[in-house]
Amino acid sequence: MAAWDLTVTVEELGPEAPPLKVSVTSDLHIGGVILKIVEKTQMKKDWSDHALWWEQKKQWVLRAGWTLDKCGIHADARLNFMPQHKPLRLGLPNGATVRLKASFSAPVFRCVMGICRILNIRHPEELSLLRPMEEKKKKKDKSQEEVYELTDALPNAASMLTLSNGMPAHFAQSAEHEAVYKMLSISQPAPAPETIAKTYRPSNVVEKAEVNGRWLDSSRSLLQQEINENDKLLIRFKYYSFYEIEPKHDAVRLTQLYEQARWAILLEEIDCTEEEMMLFAALQYHIGKVSLTEPQIASCPAMDDLDSALQCLELKLDEEGSSGADMLETMTPAPELHDYLKIFRPKRLTLKGYKQFWFTFKDTSISYYKSKEESFREPIQQMNLKGCEVTPDVSIAGQKFCIKLLIPEPDGMNEVYLRCENEQQYSKWMAACRLASKGKTLADTSYSSEVESIESFLAMQRTNPGTASAQTDESINTHSLVSPRYQKKYKPKQLTPRILESYQNVAQLSLTEAIQKFLQIWQALPDFGVSYFVVRFKGGRKDEVLGIANNRLIRIDLSVGDVVKTWRYNTMRQWNVNWDIRQVAIEFNGNVNIAFSCVTADCKIVHEYIGGYIFMSTRSKAPTDTLNEELFHKLTGGHEAL
Repeated sequence: MAAWDLTVTVEELGPEAPPLKVSVTSDLHIGGVILKIVEKTQMKKDWSDHALWWEQKKQWVLRAGWTLDKCGIHADARLNFMPQHKPLRLGLPNGATVRLKASFSAPVFRCVMGICRILNIRHPEELSLLRPMEEKKKKKDKSQEEVYELTDALPNAASMLTLSNGMPAHFAQSAEHEAVYKMLSISQPAPAPETIAKTYRPSNVVEKAEVNGRWLDSSRSLLQQEINENDKLLIRFKYYSFYEIEPKHDAVRLTQLYEQARWAILLEEIDCTEEEMMLFAALQYHIGKVSLTEPQIASCPAMDDLDSALQCLELKLDEEGSSGADMLETMTPAPELHDYLKIFRPKRLTLKGYKQFWFTFKDTSISYYKSKEESFREPIQQMNLKGCEVTPDVSIAGQKFCIKLLIPEPDGMNEVYLRCENEQQYSKWMAACRLASKGKTLADTSYSSEVESIESFLAMQRTNPGTASAQTDESINTHSLVSPRYQKKYKPKQLTPRILESYQNVAQLSLTEAIQKFLQIWQALPDFGVSYFVVRFKGGRKDEVLGIANNRLIRIDLSVGDVVKTWRYNTMRQWNVNWDIRQVAIEFNGNVNIAFSCVTADCKIVHEYIGGYIFMSTRSKAPTDTLNEELFHKLTGGHEAL
């Protein structure tokens, strides 16, 4: 049994204090070492949050029952005795900065859970931390950023009570904390055009990919990733798979999600049409106005009771199975759609431009024929839309109503465009395609509400020039509501009437409805929820782009930006990482294998994204607040998993 003096630096003694020498033996457990350190400091304080950090190995020594020998700690080890929770500056999606105490010893996944508990954000698994852009230091820039203090706001089991206005009890400790909660749960005023212009915005897909290289590793602690006390990190929604958003419980979550969506639109991180931009601007304008009079996101108590009753019923039906629905479906034939539509297939040389055919929609399949009279014969082609990608391609002004379909095939995806004549036809066929992609038929109860939702969205984009004239004198800072592209394209006096025209369609919405409508339209954008990475596919000679979404992987040609292939997670058999050569390999059904190395990010980040989305899909409807952290690390951690 070896004995030696262990060198330990104690943070509380100050930076100038010499390290302590503690006499230990190899069979002494870590808890005993800590006891000796505390006795040697002769300081009376609460040491329960303190732990040992092993400098050379860059790791925490947290197992109090392990001996020094089992940990591999010898006489040459340099240990630091420090608090596990330290102040961290956190940049929020709304642009504000808060300082709070975060765990520097737990994996980032658990650290984010603690942060979200303080901020009152449910479903913390959807968020993560990333490093901010490195800012160039200006000599004359003496302005200090405003920091909201939350270092002493520590929720415990008793303080998780919620006040009548929805605010958690730990925010009611002082007026300063109440002000922080107000900042978190109420949308910020529209940013000045200069602020938008100064903020970094990625101009191409490579720059978007570089942003995703800044995410922290969820299976390692902050200190292991060289994040120190009072450093600044950004917290963002990382996984675009938002589970059970309830306005009554999710005031902060809904507001911060809206802010992240708003900045994504203003900084052109996601593309949208001009009509959609005017609608986004109108909704921002309306939300800004209503936030002044409706201070809290709220929902009707009667509706809450109804919602919870419906959720219980839905859970009960899920548990009992859908035998009743199946019986009803067998008794009544599923409805069908029949109409003349136009079809265009970019990858097929036989069809140049759009051609008109007679289409039928039955179950989850579309068939088309030369004419209505031919519909009793074999179709030209039948396409099963189960698992397909459905994207709108609409311009109200140009009377263009197209549906883009990416249909799964063994070697990737088959691209098809359908063109409808008018809004009514488009709404019916678009709703049918969306349901079919989820494996549902026209007999599904959600079909009519899906049609109504699409019709109302189109109606919002329709302009009524006559109704806006009365409001054109209203003071509206248009350049704070649109992205720089439209700031350059139009003068404020040109934008004002267009935004106010769209505003007429949303002016009656409550604050909660307006925010939810903004998020709904954002989620309907073609490029929504795709995170980009520059990769080099095995056997390839040039860099390409890999897009990762909540249900699929997308291979994109870097030079022209076209989608080459799409693979869905539900066809994935297995994936793994060769950590020696830093290569990700994935096997899909039909003997399809792909492998790639990452250029703009560590392959651990890509591995974590794929595993993270698969973890999101495992969340059940059962009302529980416990997260299966072990499963998350198994799916995302690789060989470094805890």
